[in-house]
Amino acid sequence: QILERGPLPVLMSFERMARIRDLDLTDNVLVAEAGAVLADVREAARAAGRQFPLSLASEGSARIGGLLATNAGGVNVLRYGNARDLCLGVEAVLADGTVLNGLSPLVKDNMGYDLRHLLIGSEGTLGLITAASLRLHPIPQATSTAWIAVRSPAAALELLGEARATLGNTISAFELIHAQGIAFLAEVLPQVPLPPAMDSEWFVLIEAADAPAAQVPARLESVLESALEGGLATDALVAQNEGQRAVFWGLRESIPAANRLIGAISSHDISLPPSRLVEFVERGRAAVAAIDPTLRINCFGHLGDGNLHYNVFPPPGRPKGAYDPIREVVKAAVHDLAASLGGSVGAEHGVGRLKTGDLLRYGDPGSVLAMRRIKNALDPQGILNPGAVLAEP
Repeated sequence: QILERGPLPVLMSFERMARIRDLDLTDNVLVAEAGAVLADVREAARAAGRQFPLSLASEGSARIGGLLATNAGGVNVLRYGNARDLCLGVEAVLADGTVLNGLSPLVKDNMGYDLRHLLIGSEGTLGLITAASLRLHPIPQATSTAWIAVRSPAAALELLGEARATLGNTISAFELIHAQGIAFLAEVLPQVPLPPAMDSEWFVLIEAADAPAAQVPARLESVLESALEGGLATDALVAQNEGQRAVFWGLRESIPAANRLIGAISSHDISLPPSRLVEFVERGRAAVAAIDPTLRINCFGHLGDGNLHYNVFPPPGRPKGAYDPIREVVKAAVHDLAASLGGSVGAEHGVGRLKTGDLLRYGDPGSVLAMRRIKNALDPQGILNPGAVLAEP
């Protein structure tokens, strides 16, 4: 579409700007160029006795510049925050060629506007991030991981509350997984190992990590015992070694690949206040069934921070293309529901070009106006990622 509309676009690759420029253990800062792959950054930190806790299924291909441009989340947001919370400063180039030299290791610096946070999450529409100062954390001395069968999303939320009361901020991940996702894995990725079968529709993957080493496993087991006795959970399995932990996480991280192989009619990246999550799941199921009761839903995601991936699929044996006439109907039903419950339809995957209409429909008009004024000020000719985030006038 861009080719048809006007001048030939330029596609800029940062693949060769992939160096780790500096790693300072006193400052706990790693400076990486935009093309550095997340897995390489995490390994460099680990080799130095630290961790960079941003973690997601695509970390073997995702690059630092893109992760910051989209303010990526991942599985550890509950404890460590989004990408912007792990970045102390950025180096960037504006549309007119101005270079922002902001690679500061400072935690406190209130000298003027924080341009770092303006660029992070802007999806390349305000400037090109070329390098970043990333915040490192200690490597936990103990990690405990459990796979839990829960009675319902409501039970999962109650379990999260009990886990927080006992484990505090040692919880690094709390993932909700639906049985449909496991069924998809068995159908299209049978090579992915699965935990022992548990008779449940909903599951939780919880991980806690911290020092001293003796406390976290005992506290997590206490949470699980209470959940089983109180009826929130029907079964639970604590990883006894790194191999079992890898099975739990391998399942979770393989679900997006299985979804792609099955082929979704409509995919949604929803965030909600925790108090409205259960209502969304219940009403969402009814809304989709009202459109077509044969459709399948795979609802999973980061329950700990209120982010659900809510994907709708055709029934077995039917191609997704057969449902093109109802794609927008399904999307509108899910997005309208999320918005009515105080949620967002762009939780961690941003706006891009596909959701510019959603930003206008569900976004605050004053905020959208401010965004457009910022865009016009920094990129008056509209040369940076045209058509992304803000629909072209």
